[in-house]
Amino acid sequence: MEQNMRKVELGGTVKEYPQGTAYGEIVKDFRELWDAPVILVTVNGKLEELHKKLKKDCRLELVTTKDSIGHETYKRSVCMLLLKAIYDVAGKDGADNVVIHYSVGSGYYFTIKQSTAPDQEFLDRVKARMHELAEANLPIQKRSVSTHEAVELFHKHGMYDKEQLFRYRRVSRVNLYSIGNYEDYFYGYMASHTGYLRYFDLKSYDEGFVLEFPERNRPDEIPSFAPEEKIFRVQKESQEWVEKLDIACVGDLNDRITGEGIQNILLVQEALQEAKISGIAERIAEAGNKKFVMIAGPSSSGKTTFSHRLSIQLRAHGMRPHPIAVDNYFVNRENTPLDEFGEKNYECLEAIDVEQFNKDMLALLSGERVELPVYNFKTGMREYRGDFLKLGKEDVLVIEGIHGLNDRLSYGLPMENKFKIYISALTQLNIDEHNRIPTTDGRLIRRIVRDARTRGISAKETIARWPSVRRGEEANIFPFQEQADVMFNSALVYELACLKLYAEPLLFGIDQKEPEYVEAKRLLKFLDYFVAVPSEAVPHNSILREFVGGSCFDV
Repeated sequence: MEQNMRKVELGGTVKEYPQGTAYGEIVKDFRELWDAPVILVTVNGKLEELHKKLKKDCRLELVTTKDSIGHETYKRSVCMLLLKAIYDVAGKDGADNVVIHYSVGSGYYFTIKQSTAPDQEFLDRVKARMHELAEANLPIQKRSVSTHEAVELFHKHGMYDKEQLFRYRRVSRVNLYSIGNYEDYFYGYMASHTGYLRYFDLKSYDEGFVLEFPERNRPDEIPSFAPEEKIFRVQKESQEWVEKLDIACVGDLNDRITGEGIQNILLVQEALQEAKISGIAERIAEAGNKKFVMIAGPSSSGKTTFSHRLSIQLRAHGMRPHPIAVDNYFVNRENTPLDEFGEKNYECLEAIDVEQFNKDMLALLSGERVELPVYNFKTGMREYRGDFLKLGKEDVLVIEGIHGLNDRLSYGLPMENKFKIYISALTQLNIDEHNRIPTTDGRLIRRIVRDARTRGISAKETIARWPSVRRGEEANIFPFQEQADVMFNSALVYELACLKLYAEPLLFGIDQKEPEYVEAKRLLKFLDYFVAVPSEAVPHNSILREFVGGSCFDV
């Protein structure tokens, strides 16, 4: 019988293959285009796993482990490999009790419920089993079941967090993945074989362990284990916050929303944040010598609202705060340095007139009267509009900017007069016990909503710019976060249920033909886990108001 042949275009080359050929077989013919293992493909712009088969003429693009989506797929697949290995070493109960939490260094932090911290000997046995499974090149199989069947299956196997989660899903089918006799649900695409998953490590840490991954740009190397203690502690504290609310996973949140409503959750969460801000203000006041409160954090972390709320608490502690935006010290636009792509780089330190900033701050510290600049974002010029300031005994400057923790920005200021705060939105929730919510997803959704509301920027544009924003954060913010005197988590356990109502219409507006559609589709699938709630009850001073609107502050 004659085979139906289909044309496949990849990298400017067109070849023919029999209909039904797996994409994993096709990409083997294009090894010269690889700079890292190919873990997924896009088919006419749609993301597909390698086990999927050719149906019609198409245009393929490779997704490697160096690509953002490919790297996340690799990490997700290694997590499944870990669970399968624990299943083999410690039995079903061992795997069922494993809980994923948050990033630590280049990996993820896990704990085992109802157990002491695993020792290195146990982890070494698990790691050895993981390597055996990788060497065996076993298929990671995928099957689709009805949502009803999935809920029954999860209940039968004691996966109550997943059972709870899928009670609220509107989709009719659920994809389950398996390696041998171990089957589980994972949010997102997976590698097709365990043979892809050769680079990882396990380290005992705190009350659990860390599963380490290669970095994106070096997919065959595990970096040195370098946990950041301060950020880990604030993440752990945030976990304790959600435990006080009895909400660990999205299913818990949905149960509470549909049961008692959002009001109590909202009030307790906001109260916890306010208590934290008050505690920070108290530390600054008690120090007695802090004149420069330096606030830094990544995009959409809520820096502006936080600085306003901190200022109110500083006033309550007898101080007189004055806000200073480092952005007002931008060099004139024509003098802005360019990045490696020839674009103006507003996120590097050289985009700031550091010398003038230090000159003005030192003058204020010495008691002089200083005229502060205002950057005109329309003209791209720094202007002076008669904004004079002189510091008294109780005055303190609340300085906000992405370089706030970098001492190169404030090189001239005495260390004893600085108090450094790092703020980020460190999501406390898990999708379920084996699927985490990346912190970056929460911030990206915040930014999509805010950009559309305040800047007239579409979701498509925000998603397109996000890689550049992330590069700026990696270079200018994250390396300095451990220098902070205190860290503040701005994430709210209920926020994604509120943001959903604003983000979904914006994401649905991205056309399937656009390159940003893949990311939009992923975010829509993610938001579908949440029961939506209106934002009317959100307090007007909430950090969430910076994004959805209605803030009592000028944000």
